[in-house]
Amino acid sequence: MPSEKILTAKQAYVAELKEKIANSVAGVVVDYKGINVADDTKLRKELREAGVEYFVVKNTMLRLAISGTELEGMNEVLEGTTALAIASEDRIAAARILCKFADASKDKFNVKAGYMDGKLMEKSAVEEIAKLPGLEGMLSMFAGALTSTLSGLAVAMQAYVDKSEEPAA
Repeated sequence: MPSEKILTAKQAYVAELKEKIANSVAGVVVDYKGINVADDTKLRKELREAGVEYFVVKNTMLRLAISGTELEGMNEVLEGTTALAIASEDRIAAARILCKFADASKDKFNVKAGYMDGKLMEKSAVEEIAKLPGLEGMLSMFAGALTSTLSGLAVAMQAYVDKSEEPAA
């Protein structure tokens, strides 16, 4: 039986982890074994720049933090080495960065599962989400669609004006 001090520290850690997960918009759980320190440092820097918090977590602590929530189904993948990436703003940043890194590392680093808006996602869903463009990409696509629609409207209006100005034959 652990001492009262250790037990209290672990309970506080689980409560903090549960709060981080509850306050986040998305997260990804990965198996990080086999990556070297240089790659890990580069990955952490990229995640930090994207506003994603990334840290190693014990499976037992994560199980306790998600127990009683909709994410409890994630327990199936919580074995081996586990790290958690939590995003508080951009829903797809963690998935995009980690899936890109997993593709490049070839079986050394694997995505296990994820969640978005409190809903559990399997590995395949995380990989599909990762293929979506980022917020800036989506906004530029939306702006492009608006611009083309407005320019089409302007051309149609100009054609109508030009036709109405022609003398009747």
